[in-house]
Formats: sequence, C-alpha cells, structure tokens
Amino acid sequence: QVQLVESGGGLVQPGGSLRLSCAASGRFFSIGPMAWYRQAPGKQRELVAHIGSGASTNYADSVKGRFTISRDDAKNTVSLQMNSLKPEDTAVYYCNAHLITTDIRNLEVWGQGTLVTVSS
Repeated sequence: QVQLVESGGGLVQPGGSLRLSCAASGRFFSIGPMAWYRQAPGKQRELVAHIGSGASTNYADSVKGRFTISRDDAKNTVSLQMNSLKPEDTAVYYCNAHLITTDIRNLEVWGQGTLVTVSS
C-alpha cells in the first residue's frame, strides 16, 4: 500500500521558519506532480505549492517569496520550507502526490496532515 508520511509541523512564533517533509513509501512505478495543501479551521482546503515532474513550481499568492517547495526523486520526498511565517499560515498541511502504480495506473495519494501553528 502506498502512503505519504509527513513530518516537521509544530508551534513557531511569527517571523519564524519551519520545514515540512513528506516521504512516499510502498510499491509504485514513479511519482509525478507533488504538492502541499493546507486547511485552516473553518476554511476550505487550499493549494499552497505545487511542483511538477520536471521541478517546475507554482505557489499561492499568499506564500510567494516566503515558501519554497522542492523534491528529491531519489528519496521519493517533497519538502516545504516556510519562512517569515504569519499567524494566518496556521493550518493543517497536507502532502499530495500523483503516482504511477506498478500496473501503470494513475493514483492520487494524500498524507495524514501535520499541524502548523504560528503564534506568539
């Protein structure tokens, strides 16, 4: 069974930094696009950052210049470096990946979520 396991969430003061990581485990042929989403209390889940198979990136306007998404295909991981954090960045962050299974099917997988709290 393919899983995405996130790590790196926690409590940080405004202006601080955190790095989220997500690792894919299990059997699959390859990983395509990967992304980070977040969901704040009482709000819909939103796309934070996306990275394609060729490492092209896209960011939500609210995080441009502060967050950086990267991937390591050798380790099947995607990371999100978050700098200059603001209280409005407080949310549960979810890793997302589109995989190609061993029988060549597209499979979208989500992580379990990791809580990021930005507060003084």
